[in-house]
Amino acid sequence: MSVTAAFIVPHPPIIIPAIGRGKEKEIQQTIDAYKKIARQIADLKPDTIIVASPHATMYSDYFHVSPGTNAAGNLSRFGAAQASVQTGYDSEFSQTLENIAKKAGISAGTLGERDKTLDHGTIVPLLMINQFFTGYKLVRTGLSLLSAREHYEFGKCIASTADLLSKNVVFIASGDLSHKLKSDGPYGFDEAGPVFDKHITDAMKEADFLRIMSLNPALCESAAECGLRSFVIMAGALDGKSVATEFLSYEGPFGVGYAVCSFRVKGADNNRHFDLLMDKEMQSNQKEARPDEDDYVKLARLSLETYVRTKICMKMPDDLSNDMVKRRAGVFVSIKKNNQLRGCIGTIEPVTECIAKEIIRNAISSGTEDPRFPAVEEKELNELVYNVDVLSPAEIIKSPDDLNVQRYGVIVRSGYKRGLLLPNLDGVDTIERQISIALQKAGIKKDEKYTLERFEVVRHQ
Repeated sequence: MSVTAAFIVPHPPIIIPAIGRGKEKEIQQTIDAYKKIARQIADLKPDTIIVASPHATMYSDYFHVSPGTNAAGNLSRFGAAQASVQTGYDSEFSQTLENIAKKAGISAGTLGERDKTLDHGTIVPLLMINQFFTGYKLVRTGLSLLSAREHYEFGKCIASTADLLSKNVVFIASGDLSHKLKSDGPYGFDEAGPVFDKHITDAMKEADFLRIMSLNPALCESAAECGLRSFVIMAGALDGKSVATEFLSYEGPFGVGYAVCSFRVKGADNNRHFDLLMDKEMQSNQKEARPDEDDYVKLARLSLETYVRTKICMKMPDDLSNDMVKRRAGVFVSIKKNNQLRGCIGTIEPVTECIAKEIIRNAISSGTEDPRFPAVEEKELNELVYNVDVLSPAEIIKSPDDLNVQRYGVIVRSGYKRGLLLPNLDGVDTIERQISIALQKAGIKKDEKYTLERFEVVRHQ
């Protein structure tokens, strides 16, 4: 046996009558769809149900798998302590999964649990399933801030564990969609919300997991999505499998998107290894881009590649333009991997004698010293894409009216605190959002006094 089916489900506590108190009827399609997949699970009689939940214990660089032999939880924080779940954990599966992930180079395991109680991202699906079937053991896993590719690989480890143990496994990808669908919703409205939900539900209908893995991170952030990484782990658990897809429902009356979709495994399909497809697409994009990269981007790439491979800072080439060797300017080098930021460090004002040396210095720093990410490894180098922004001198402005998010970057200052945001970034489409992000980066509260500066860039990509 193996993973025989997978389901994408939301986890709105309001779906439980004791919490909804009648409002749950506004998402009746979701309730009906939930009951349908619960009946399907009852027919499958799985030995083990895997739940990937955004609200389980989460680390930036590690997939946490809940340890122990049993678990319990309730929805008391939502005013319904009587809505509770008690279940046994499949500890054999969890331990085997940890071992398989370790061999695959995936950071995952049962260490570091911060809360033993079940979270609502797990409780809500199980309350719906338990109405029809309870003869299973549970494996609960959290998400991480690792790449989509690594979430997919972790899903493959889950499938390998099911194969090795010869268990009938059902995977539940718990997650809501955008939280920004309505202005009167709990999180407000953002234009990215409906766009994200349309992209993700279209991908569900076609079982196009590559599209799910490749969604623009800026769009996802602006939409305040919840379950995307659960869905990517699910895609990995279905790696190389032909699936029968049934898209059951989509609703968003409360400002949050709820989708229910069923994927029943029909057999093997060598055309559905989406990690390999992602690699192929990325390599194709790089082959197209690198012949056209200009000297600024090429220098950034060669600087980091040389340092990672040799631990030596490369010398400045002899054939660079006068602009690069005779002019001084601040420079930011941004690195992306699989459309996700992998590092970004720069200088507002120059600290070296020319732009070329500024690029060399900041490219190495972006790849090895950005505190948000581990240092770039040699095996990643062929997957990286570079941007180089050369900054004009900053000028003080009197008000946000002097900004334009496409043309100007912004610097905010309050005492010793300073934050910068580059112009023309994906997902930053208003001056308010640009300033807000810069303030957040600087650690400046919105009600503090601060000054504004603007600057222009020449972007090389």
